[in-house]
Amino acid sequence: MTFDDVSFRAARREDAEAVFDVTKASIDGLARASYSHNQIQNWMGHRTPAFYEELIAKGRMTVCLRGRIVVGFVDAEPGEVTRLFILPEAAGAGLGRQLLEIGIEQARLGHNGPVRLEATINAEGFYQKHGFKSIGRGYFSHGLGGEPVEIVHMEL
Repeated sequence: MTFDDVSFRAARREDAEAVFDVTKASIDGLARASYSHNQIQNWMGHRTPAFYEELIAKGRMTVCLRGRIVVGFVDAEPGEVTRLFILPEAAGAGLGRQLLEIGIEQARLGHNGPVRLEATINAEGFYQKHGFKSIGRGYFSHGLGGEPVEIVHMEL
């Protein structure tokens, strides 16, 4: 897959379903080797595209498009890159790095000090390659039962 027709823009309300789909596909395709089947199945909790509409409304999410298709996105708030997901077939083409740079820039708006994020185990090396340091480990769960998902607290 070539990525010469890639663009980045602020996410729009109508992107919510695509962002939801990218998140699910990314978790399913890229995290499978690092997490159990149960963890993958419960990862999204009860989230729907409406959850992403609310995030988009905050105005800090950027989508990466190939042509007119959303292939990745990044979301941030002051001091933290909160989400970065990319389709498995788009991974390795440099789009994650570009999204991370956008996310860091967004996280620095109105914030002095370190930029933090919570990485999945499978993404820890990616973030380290881009200057983040691992500062601890933790877990998240949506309260649905099943195994909590291990995460890595990181800082730039």
